[in-house]
Amino acid sequence: MKALLLAAIVALALATAAAAGPPNAADLEAELVCPVCETTLDQSNAPIAERMKAYIRERIAAGDSEDEIKDALVAEFGPGVLATPPKGGFGLLAWLLPLVILAGGLVAVTLLARSWARGRASARPARPLEPELERRVDEALARFDG
Repeated sequence: MKALLLAAIVALALATAAAAGPPNAADLEAELVCPVCETTLDQSNAPIAERMKAYIRERIAAGDSEDEIKDALVAEFGPGVLATPPKGGFGLLAWLLPLVILAGGLVAVTLLARSWARGRASARPARPLEPELERRVDEALARFDG
């Protein structure tokens, strides 16, 4: 049993390593932004974008990892070259703020629905009509029915 578990762990590690492989230029171009036109490199034809694409291909051929290529481009152009904000520091706010707003909206809708349901339940009269008034209402309704 332990041997089977160990074999599964080794197979998973090898599959992860194989999946990682060398970086893909097309994937990197979709994750980086042209500093001139502010679209992803795969959508830009600006001269700087073309130079950045050539740089990415050169670095892949040299054996650089995806992170090394991104780090070099961020060092040259700044963090705005990344299509997604970093997942730490101030960039973490860009990831968490939409979730906080969504959660706040769900809480607000829940509270409003509960208060609306309670309001409708309490809209019924607290005490029954007086017998004389009830008799008059019944007579008026009988005139409309017949």
